[in-house]
Amino acid sequence: MQSEYKIPKTIPLKKEEKTPAGKILDFPTLKGLFRFAMPYRGKFYLLIFLTVSLAFLGPFRPYLVQIAIDKYIAVGNLSGLTNIILLLLGMLLLQALVEYSHTFLSGWLGQTIVKDIRIKLYEHLLQFRLKYYDNTPIGRLVTRTISDIETLSDVFSEGVANIIGDILQIIVILGFMFYQDWKLTLVSLSMIPLMFLATYVFKEKVKASFNDVRAAVANLSTFVQEHITGMSVVQIFNAEEKEFQKFKAINKEHRDANIRSVWYYSVYFPVAEVISAAGIGLLVWFGSRGVMNHEVSFGVLVSFIMYINMFFKPVRMIADRFNTLQMGIVSADRVLKLLDNPEEIQDNTSSITSAIKGNVTFDHVWFAYNEENYVLKNITFEVKEGQTIAFVGATGAGKSSIINLLSRFYEINQGAITIDGININQYDIAFLRQNIGVVMQDVFLFSDTIYNNITLGDESITKAQVLYATALVGATQFIAQLPGGFEYNVMERGATLSVGQRQLISFIRAMVFNPKIIILDEATSSVDSETEAVIQVAISKMMKGRTAIVIAHRLSTIQHAAQIVVLDKGEIQEIGTHESLLAHQGFYEQLYRLQYKMV
Repeated sequence: MQSEYKIPKTIPLKKEEKTPAGKILDFPTLKGLFRFAMPYRGKFYLLIFLTVSLAFLGPFRPYLVQIAIDKYIAVGNLSGLTNIILLLLGMLLLQALVEYSHTFLSGWLGQTIVKDIRIKLYEHLLQFRLKYYDNTPIGRLVTRTISDIETLSDVFSEGVANIIGDILQIIVILGFMFYQDWKLTLVSLSMIPLMFLATYVFKEKVKASFNDVRAAVANLSTFVQEHITGMSVVQIFNAEEKEFQKFKAINKEHRDANIRSVWYYSVYFPVAEVISAAGIGLLVWFGSRGVMNHEVSFGVLVSFIMYINMFFKPVRMIADRFNTLQMGIVSADRVLKLLDNPEEIQDNTSSITSAIKGNVTFDHVWFAYNEENYVLKNITFEVKEGQTIAFVGATGAGKSSIINLLSRFYEINQGAITIDGININQYDIAFLRQNIGVVMQDVFLFSDTIYNNITLGDESITKAQVLYATALVGATQFIAQLPGGFEYNVMERGATLSVGQRQLISFIRAMVFNPKIIILDEATSSVDSETEAVIQVAISKMMKGRTAIVIAHRLSTIQHAAQIVVLDKGEIQEIGTHESLLAHQGFYEQLYRLQYKMV
């Protein structure tokens, strides 16, 4: 019976996704982020130069207008007016060129750095221990790799450089204004305190709403990724409506977080516009009196109106730029923490790449996934080069954990694992895994051709090696019958192939490297008897001359193993041959009787 599930009105944001709002000038984070700009320091410095140039070019234009009015229009000097207009046109063209260069360069720089960071992060993720992926939702990693990193581009294209430019432009404008008339300048700035107050409130509110948006995006990505991957489970248990309601609740949180952010923008910019208009109105009122009293020239008043418009624009934009920078700081902090995560498997500084023969020894090995509950306890065994050792036991006995440790997917807590008398930690990890061929029960195939799923893009693997390995495992005929042969696209997770066909491809993938150690983890448990017969022939060919480690529920497939290890609750209960274990009448004999229904 399916348990009753009460749909929550809202889905609270996951605690681990609530990132505290960072400081705008979080120098450690900015330093860590800007190290990625160092390869492009020349272009970054050019961007700063263009930003400074724009800060001066804009405010100089009202000054030229003031000169044109007071010195040429007022006295009817057409020749001088023509010259000043040509100068203005020249400055406008120059400003347009600089703005184009600034916009293009900032966008190019941001996207290029994002590309580098994304490559670095993905390369880092490839080196993580599987333990990290066991404890981390994939959707969150997708958010870090795609959405968070995309936000970082704005730090370079819209953040730091433009904030510097806006601040510098405000300073230059104030310089021109005080130079021309300090009284009009003070009148013009009378509304600034209100603008700064509105800007500060807006900045703080948007900063908080942004954190909610980022958390909602991560939660939404995680939910969608998990449920699309597990769609078969959802449909098998008729949970479509329940999961749909849960999705609607999470999506509502995402919408509400974005609407809060939009609401703050929709309030702030009209308020800023009203304050700006009030400042201009006050300026016109005071300045007009000065013009009528011959205390202020008409050209100065016109230039001040232009200045005040130019002044309030960067003030309004600074709030938005600060929030852009804030978004980048929060995202950068998340990405840098992921890049600095110590979960990466480290190679020994004296990594060994000498030829492996295949003598495997576990010496009093203890292992726990969570460092508390041991799944392997004092495991000790040895298998010689070319021998076959099999592991049997109930689900959860620790069989798969043993092969995960041998391939260094996880690190042991105590004891030692050696190959040919050398601790596996001393081998180069890529060399170690190249010499261990693994065939898992659940075969994962990428949405790509059969050939690329076999080689996984390794250009060192030749077509001849692929054909030889295909013939060795007896898969030549089935691949030849597919449209395109090796170029046949298996679609995501090999959906267009049968379980047995996927298993044969995994055998080929394991054999193209000609490994010295072959691991078979329940390789035939999910196939029918006819397909199993084909696979067993392939297995016998694969195991010839290699050290083989076999995990199997079907005891009939391991009766010829040199050693059979019986595991129970992470401990070795028995070791021996099939005949000796039956004669011992212990755990193995009970498993054998249970499987073959013997009395």
